[in-house]
Amino acid sequence: MVRSQGGLARRIVAARRGWGARYALRCAISLLLTGIAGSSALAGGPLDLFASRPNPGKADTSKEARLSAVQSIPIERLDPEARAKVAAVLSDVTIFRRMPIRVVDCDPHFYLFLVRHPDIVTGIWEELKLSKMKVRETGSGIYRLSEPSGTYANAQYLYRTHDTHIIYAEGSYIGPLLARETKGRCLMILKSGYVREPDGRYYITNRLDAFLQVDSAGAELVAKALQPLMGKTVDNNFAQSVAFLGSLSRTAEVNSSGVGRLATKLSHVKPELRAELAELATKVAKKSAENRRPPSADLVSRPVIKQAE
Repeated sequence: MVRSQGGLARRIVAARRGWGARYALRCAISLLLTGIAGSSALAGGPLDLFASRPNPGKADTSKEARLSAVQSIPIERLDPEARAKVAAVLSDVTIFRRMPIRVVDCDPHFYLFLVRHPDIVTGIWEELKLSKMKVRETGSGIYRLSEPSGTYANAQYLYRTHDTHIIYAEGSYIGPLLARETKGRCLMILKSGYVREPDGRYYITNRLDAFLQVDSAGAELVAKALQPLMGKTVDNNFAQSVAFLGSLSRTAEVNSSGVGRLATKLSHVKPELRAELAELATKVAKKSAENRRPPSADLVSRPVIKQAE
């Protein structure tokens, strides 16, 4: 058993060595730290995310991208409190950035579960001793992110559907970049598109838009001045975050029992969520096996030979 668990750890570490739990929600803390996404019928195909974008493989900070991001927010579907938080950030944006679009091979149900429960992914990295960042659920869709340096953020999912997640975070940065503690807020819009290939595998397109608001005027100047360099760090965090979702999904395909055992070690995660992670891993493995299985002879359609009249 120990050997199997170690094998699982090595697979994950090999896939994302040196990354350190930079999950999708990790982008919220990353932005603050640096001066700051069922079936083929699922809506929001990837082509929608590439619309009017000259190079989707690069980050975009243009006015056009910013306007597109604002227009993608389903304001009419948000409750009054969520609308107020969105409006507060958009009224005074320090930095806007649209991350490079990323595509990942991942089971869609597994993907959504991980996107909506960041404490599970960061908990895995804690268990493997690859990150000191902690994410703890403090309410339904609300999480507390903290690092030993004293930097923290409180993040909340304002809106969740299969193709759109809106996350609001507010927190404080403490570190060498700025002379004093700096507070700020971040609004992120994760857009996801799904495509099912003939072999049954899903490819999910991810686009993340981020709006940062920094309180201090001095910090704002520093953030803007360092944006080109720090933006690349944030882009890499997002790319690694998306890649990890696919890595864990593929691990579940071949070692669902190992993922299940790992789930039991996430002591800070609710028991029902640990059980759901293990159950989803089993379903992913079963679905993968079914997709690889050749069709039964009884199910192969026979050619219809039309008799001459």
